[in-house]
Amino acid sequence: MLNWFKKKQKTELTKPAAFKNANIKPLDYHPKVILAWAKAIDGNKNLLLWLKDNDFMELAMATHAIYLREEARKWLIDSGYPHLMAMINAAEGNKPAQKWLLLHDYEILYHMALAIESEDESWEWLGKNVTPDIFLLTQSIKKAKDQIEEGHNDVHTFGKIT
Repeated sequence: MLNWFKKKQKTELTKPAAFKNANIKPLDYHPKVILAWAKAIDGNKNLLLWLKDNDFMELAMATHAIYLREEARKWLIDSGYPHLMAMINAAEGNKPAQKWLLLHDYEILYHMALAIESEDESWEWLGKNVTPDIFLLTQSIKKAKDQIEEGHNDVHTFGKIT
């Protein structure tokens, strides 16, 4: 399996104290799991259920967090996945989350977030540095975020609960 979210090793001297003590769980998934996650984000409820039933609860919760479910966002942070939540926040234009990803060497998550925010340079970086499953996942998250934004800007859907 490719550990595509694996961050670079830092020396103890360069890590902030709060981060050293954090219990951050690794993100290491087979490409088929990443593709299942992308399809779950696209709306495939069977694959979302499959993620939950096969010990990928963090990916199911990240899907809900992408769709602005506050309880899922809290779950990610409380369950050892602040890096996933930081990527989602960064993809929503949150500058401190973008800086946090860079500070802690989550370069792939950083570029995914900026690509979702329509940064061409990050799309180019991803095209050169990640596998096709990660690229497709980023496209799926962007599509979902764009639909959410479009819904927020549509006067006909203003105030509707999805």
